[in-house]
Formats: sequence, C-alpha cells, structure tokens
Amino acid sequence: MPHESPDVSQAYQHCLGLARNHYENFPTASRLLPPDIRPAVAAIYAFARHADDIADEGDTSAEVRLKRLDAWESLLERCVQEPLDHPIFLALGDAIRRFELPLEPFHDLLVAFRMDVSIQAYASPDELLFYCRHSANPVGRLLLALHGIRNPEAMAASDQLCTALQLANFWQDLSIDLPRGRCYLCEQWLNRAGLDSQRLLQGGVDARALRPALDEAIAFTDGLFRQARALPAYLPFRLRLQSIATICGGRAILRRLRRGDPMTRRPALSRASWLALVPRMGLSLGMSYLQPGRKAA
Repeated sequence: MPHESPDVSQAYQHCLGLARNHYENFPTASRLLPPDIRPAVAAIYAFARHADDIADEGDTSAEVRLKRLDAWESLLERCVQEPLDHPIFLALGDAIRRFELPLEPFHDLLVAFRMDVSIQAYASPDELLFYCRHSANPVGRLLLALHGIRNPEAMAASDQLCTALQLANFWQDLSIDLPRGRCYLCEQWLNRAGLDSQRLLQGGVDARALRPALDEAIAFTDGLFRQARALPAYLPFRLRLQSIATICGGRAILRRLRRGDPMTRRPALSRASWLALVPRMGLSLGMSYLQPGRKAA
C-alpha cells in the first residue's frame, strides 16, 4: 500500500500477523484478494478478533466486558479523526479513510459482541437472523466496500452468504459452543424435536434426539446459500472466485453435517475434499457470467 509512514506500515504488519496466526472463516490471507486490500482486511479482522476476545473473557464479569466493548467502540470513533497510538486502530483508521469505509458495519459487529456477553440462546429463526445481521453481514459489506461495490442487490446477496456461512459455522461447532454456554439452535426447531436450549446446554442429548432440529437448521441454512448464488455475478474476478469457493465449501460442510454427528466430531473439509469441489466451482463460475442484467468488473 503506497505512501504509508513507517508506523502505519508496522501497524498493518501487526494486524496481518494476528490474521495469519488464527484459524477463522475470514479471508484475510486469501490469495484471491487483491494484494492492495489484504492489509485493510487484516485490520478489519484484528478489530473484530480483539472485540470477540473481550466478549469471550469467561472469568470476567459481564459488566466489565460490556464496559471494555464500550471503550473499544470509543477508540473506533476516535481512530477516524486522528492517528491513535494503538497498532490495530492506527491501521484501521488509515484503512477507513483510504477506502472510505462506512462505520455502520463496525458498530454492528460490536452489537453482536455485546449480544454474545448477555444472550445464551435464541427463540426463533428471526432472532438468529438478527444476530447474524450484526455478527456476519458486516464483514461481507466491508469487503464489498473495499472493492468499491455499493450495489444494493450485491449487498443483499452478500448478506445471504454471510448469514449462511455464520450458521454453517454454528452447526459445525456445536461441540465447542455448547460447553461454552451458547446454543444457536433456536427454540422453535428444538421444541419441534421435543427439546429446549437448557437441556442442550446441560448436556446428555444424543445425536438421534437432536437430528430433527439439526436437519431443520441445515435446510434453513442451505436455503440461504442457494439465495447467495446471485452474488458472484456482481463481483470482480478474484472476489467472484472467493464467493463461489465459499458457497461451494459451505454447502459441502452442510452435506457432511447431514451424515455426521457434530456433537462428537467437528466436520471439516480436507484438501482432497476441496479438490473434489473444483468442477462444481468451475460450473458456478461459468454460470455467473450467464446471469442477465448484472455487470461485474
């Protein structure tokens, strides 16, 4: 990135190091992203990663964690006006100004992190979608903004993809989230299976009892992935490939969830699994250029 001061350059390197040292479904290190925006994506990641760590400080009281999130939000607002002596906000402020990024998605992320502090379960799919609107969708909207894409249809399709990916991660991570006291399978789905979130959080629910609720969650999520297939046609080539890979990989995870038990084993895609998806991704890429009425760079 041109015309950086040494301090700003070092701040970006700090954020890139954080991104490379954590496993997340966040495309910070993807070679499909143009090199000039990777540092900015890493700064966004570092902002969200640290806020998530604040929300997840398990031995700290909820009141203290919420106050720390408030302080993190104050730094966000200040970093746009002046360079701060903090590597994450020095880099983030530069990225926000350079790419004219909207602040709303950053504030939305903090809404979700506050929800993580105080909410253990969700009553309905609508409540779950509200959470994803703040926890996942801002990431996609910021990636679009970094590419100069502000098309309302593209943003709506991006929201579908980000929500679907977030939900797929939840179902994939049941064995991790439940012991941490978080249940993302909503009460409506659980009640139809004769269960509830408290019983799930207490443990002792077997895979057979959970299967109807999990199947309903998987079908709901797959519907979102299907709607997200409109997104690639709006995107430039590199980001188009990224989105297609995300859709195909997410749906492949759902297929594994239908066959497996995420309560005992976290399903993941191996290198061989990704290679097997290449023909499917190639077909999706070709189809994205045939969709009428859309312009992609």
